[in-house]
This record gives sequence, structure tokens and C-alpha cells, in this order.
Amino acid sequence: MTTKSLTGLLAMPSETGPEARRTRGEQAFQIAFGAVQWPWLLRSLYGGTQAEKQRLLARLALAGDSLPNLGSWKADTYLLHRIVDIIEETRPATVVELGSGATSLVIAQALALHGGGALHSYDSHAPFVTAMEAWLAEHGRTAAFRHAPLVQRDVRWPGLWYALTEVPGPIDLLVIDGPPWAVHPFARGMAERLFPLVAPGGTVLLDDAARPGERYVARRWRKAWPDFTFRYEGAGTKGLLVGTRRSEVRR
Repeated sequence: MTTKSLTGLLAMPSETGPEARRTRGEQAFQIAFGAVQWPWLLRSLYGGTQAEKQRLLARLALAGDSLPNLGSWKADTYLLHRIVDIIEETRPATVVELGSGATSLVIAQALALHGGGALHSYDSHAPFVTAMEAWLAEHGRTAAFRHAPLVQRDVRWPGLWYALTEVPGPIDLLVIDGPPWAVHPFARGMAERLFPLVAPGGTVLLDDAARPGERYVARRWRKAWPDFTFRYEGAGTKGLLVGTRRSEVRR
């Protein structure tokens, strides 16, 4: 949930209905957990070097000012380069993204250059969805942006989850960059709801995988989803979890 504009230090307040708010226990846990993972949160404010950003723009044939403000909760250059790597290698027909932003432009441009697949992007802020459509239009790109407020719950995970609509399948690439950690440090674990839609050989990317909350999510996913292999990549500033669905389930 970031655009080409400067991003504030704090995440935008999440849109929820009165029937779906965080409990006091969840709020207290989020505050306490923040005291543990603050070093990782600070690292999340770094977006990578200018040299890496310019290299990314060059390989995408984008103008030098197309991504003017990386960092401050935006995707870092490592994640963006890895997204382009995977699109170049696998030529996905369907990409689903949770949490729109700089990744959306990068995905849309990479798809246009490598296979022409479609991007379906979900974000919890309705005005932001409109802003993203306009941003991509400036570069002659389109994506199916949809508003998905945080109103869903799951007995297996704390926090709130997107009210997803019209989710396509099969999914060849699933990019998980939301909800923000302030919803709950473990909330992104609910992305496993979409794993049955991931195609054999398809890829799952979990951003911010170095944070303690996402590390906990990754441990649970490894146990719960034997038909996926997950590996951690720590070369970037935030960490990246890469999952691949096997063509056949091990027995």
C-alpha cells in the first residue's frame, strides 16, 4: 500500500468495519511484539541503493524517475529484482498481489516484457486503489486493482484479513506484501488461504521474511503445506521467503 509519493513513517490506518476490529488482546500483543522486532522494522525503512534502483529501471525499460521513492515501507530493490527474475524465468499467466504499491508497477511492466500475463492486485484502502490505477496508466500499463478491506477472520490465525473478491486461478505467482505488521505480526499467515489456487510449479513470495512475525509464519507453513518447498533468501534488507508448489505431492 505505497504509491510513487513519499510514504510516512507510520503505516496508513487500516479500513475495517465496526464488526471486525482488532481485540484488545491483539492490540496488546502487537505493541509487545513491536518491542521485540523493532530492529527489523527499522531495516524495513531502507529501500536499497540508488545504483540497484537504476539497474532495475534499466532492465524494465522504465524512465529514471518511475520509482522515485523506494524505502519507508516500500519494497526494497532486492524484492523487486527477484520478482523480475521470476517473471523472466517462469512467464506467469496470472499474478496475484496482496498489498499494492511499487511492486505493482514492476510486476505489470515485467509481465508486458515477458509473456504478457495479468496482474490482480488487492489493497485495503479504496482511495489507494484508484491512485494505483492512475500511476500505472502513466506508464501505459493496467492491472485489475480491487479494494479488499480488512474484515475477515480465521480461527487458525490472529488479526484481520482481506475480503478478497474475484480471485483468479490457477495462480502462477503470489506476492504477499500485506497486510502491514500493525494489523498483527502473524496476520500474513492467512495468505495460506490462497495456496490451493497456486498452480503446480507456481511461486509464492513473502516479503519482510526476516521479521520475527514472518519467520513464525514460515515455520507454520512448512509444516502445514508439504506440497510446497520454502526457502529463505537473506540477501536483501528485509528478507524474502520463496515458496514453490511441487508438481507432485510427496507421499
